[in-house]
Amino acid sequence: MQERKPYARAFRRVERRWGVPTHVMMAMIHQESKFDSNARTPHRFALGIIPMGRQSSAYGYSQALDGTWGDYKRETGNRRARRNDFNDATDFMGWYMTKTRDKLGIPLSDTYNQYLAYHDGHTGYRRGTWKSKAWLVDVAQRVAARAQVYRVQLSNCRHR
Repeated sequence: MQERKPYARAFRRVERRWGVPTHVMMAMIHQESKFDSNARTPHRFALGIIPMGRQSSAYGYSQALDGTWGDYKRETGNRRARRNDFNDATDFMGWYMTKTRDKLGIPLSDTYNQYLAYHDGHTGYRRGTWKSKAWLVDVAQRVAARAQVYRVQLSNCRHR
C-alpha cells in the first residue's frame, strides 16, 4: 500500500462507508481486473473468425455490468461515477457487497460467497447457478485464499 497511497485511501473510505474489509475487496478486484482500469471481457467470435462483440458489458476495475452500474449511480446519486476510476469502482463494490449482505445474508467478510454472488448476481446466487459451475467454485476458492494472504500482509503493514 505504500506504493499505492490513492488505493489505500479508497479502500479505507469504502471500509468506513460500507464496512467491506480491504483484503476482501483487494482479492475481488485482483480477480476481476488485475487492477487494470480498462479491463474488458474478451471478444466473441462466430466460426472462430467473425467478431461478435464482447462477452458482456463488464468494464473497469470492478468489471461492473452496464445495468448494475446504472443502478449504482441512481441509488447513490453518484451520476458522474466512472468504472475506470478506482474510487468509484471500489465504492461500487462496497455498495454491491452491502446489498449482497442485506439481500442474501452473506457477511462482508465471507470472500468466497461474496465473490460467487458478485459473479452470478443476487438472483443467480439465490438460485444456486454457481453450483453447476465447478470452474467458478474453484475461482471463488482462489479469491478467498488470496484475500487471506492480503489480510496477513495488511496486518503486517504499518501504513494501512
